[in-house]
Amino acid sequence: MAESVDRVGVDFRTEPARYRHWKLAVDGPVATLALDVREDGGLKPGYELKLNSYDLGVDVELYDAAQRLRFEHPEVGAVVVTSGKERVFCAGANIRMLSQSTHGWKVNFCKFTNETRNALEEATAESRQLYLCVVNGACAGGGYELALATDWIIMADDGNTAVSLPEVPLLAVLPGTGGLTRLVDKRRVRRDRADFFCTVAEGIKGARAVEWGLVDEVAPRSRLPELVKRRAAEFAARTDRPSDGRGVALTPLKRAIDGDRIRYSLVACDLDRARGLAEITVSGPGGPPPADVRGVHEAGCAFWPLALARELDDLILHLRTNEEEIGLWIFETAGRADLVDAYDRALATWRDDWLVREIRLYLKRTLKRIEVSSRSVFAFVEPGSCFTGTLLELALAADRAYMLDSTRSGDTAPPAAIRLTEMNFGAYPMINGLTRLASRFLAEPGRVDKLRARVGEELDAAAALEAGLVTFAPDDIDWDDEVRMAIEERAAFSSDALTGMEASLRFGGPETLESKIFGRLSAWQNWIFQRPNAVGPKGALQVYGTGQRSEFDRRRV
Repeated sequence: MAESVDRVGVDFRTEPARYRHWKLAVDGPVATLALDVREDGGLKPGYELKLNSYDLGVDVELYDAAQRLRFEHPEVGAVVVTSGKERVFCAGANIRMLSQSTHGWKVNFCKFTNETRNALEEATAESRQLYLCVVNGACAGGGYELALATDWIIMADDGNTAVSLPEVPLLAVLPGTGGLTRLVDKRRVRRDRADFFCTVAEGIKGARAVEWGLVDEVAPRSRLPELVKRRAAEFAARTDRPSDGRGVALTPLKRAIDGDRIRYSLVACDLDRARGLAEITVSGPGGPPPADVRGVHEAGCAFWPLALARELDDLILHLRTNEEEIGLWIFETAGRADLVDAYDRALATWRDDWLVREIRLYLKRTLKRIEVSSRSVFAFVEPGSCFTGTLLELALAADRAYMLDSTRSGDTAPPAAIRLTEMNFGAYPMINGLTRLASRFLAEPGRVDKLRARVGEELDAAAALEAGLVTFAPDDIDWDDEVRMAIEERAAFSSDALTGMEASLRFGGPETLESKIFGRLSAWQNWIFQRPNAVGPKGALQVYGTGQRSEFDRRRV
């Protein structure tokens, strides 16, 4: 289904045959992802992707490749990330692209690259598809951040190859894809050493890089292939993925965009540009789940939870990147609660199957995208809806949930109800590591245990309100006015203030590497990207490569 690029904007749907920047090869239990960026293959005109530098289009392909390795190649236990160019690993995000991009574009670019790198780490930790990196040339900024997202870094020891995070000294910004956080939280680099490393533009090489924990080992170029082969085999041997399993092909995702209507098979979105909102309706399954786990493999992409994850994932990315002025997402559902419940029981029963695990993890990643998006999120629970288990997570992820108490005149659908399943109690943790229920009831942790005793029970509006699962439950007399006023009020507020407020409120409880990246780091980078020291007429991003010196306002803010 062809769509105009001008009309659609950035399209996140791709496949290996269309890659311009990555080369994917699979050799038994080991796969290789080689970065070989086409200089003239930028997503937008006006810059060249020299030295394996990247833009959003490069990361869209990386995301797709990682997804395909997880679903289409169960036999792969280790993935080697390296460069296809001589003496260059990756120069990081393209500076010309950043300097000419809008602020919103830069922030969304950093957010997507963060999510993609988090997914690589999740693949290592939970999918048992372990990533290692071979730094075979200059590795700077976002290039080193890509390496940091893997579990083991091998670097060429040739007197020239170094790793660096030069954003502060060269560009007056911060490593935008989690570099600072991974340096000290993941690799446990000493603070004083990290401070020096992040302020020396030329980076660190050889034995010192190993001693400081910046890489795991170095080897002369002559020994590099042999060492990589041995380490990859060791990593692959740790997996629990089936060596004889059959993968599930991620077939092209069908989507239709007609004006302000976006349609998939299970997800529909109607844009109201005048009010700045997207009404998103997610449909439940049309029939029962397969009788056994073999049926999941046979259904492939048609298996309802996998189809749902793919479509909702694509819609979120599309809205986030291409519809900046749509500030409020309203989630609704339609279908039978008993069928959603049945699919959730299937996911729980077959949780140890590699494919079912991947589907659950995909749903987890997709739900997390909602909360880290700078959009207000409401959920409307009405007659005919099926906010059950996995789909109830949409309401729990929302900033507010409204549930109609009673039915409307002439409505034949039964009154609205919600239902908890086992999938609400650990399958889909947020970026703070807690379930949405645990995050909701930080002050009353015992309430989660009480709710678990109500799994499978249909809760009407009064019961859902009493249980703390919805925010308001207007009756049919007040419903239209209450939701209208809520929508109008949201549209009247500053979008900047709302973004800051929502991000501050959504992730209470413990701090994790992910919550630091999306909360602390993203907030600082968001601010620094607007400061004149970075983007002003004499800012570092503007004058980089021109031979001019940056002019900084020396006041600390």
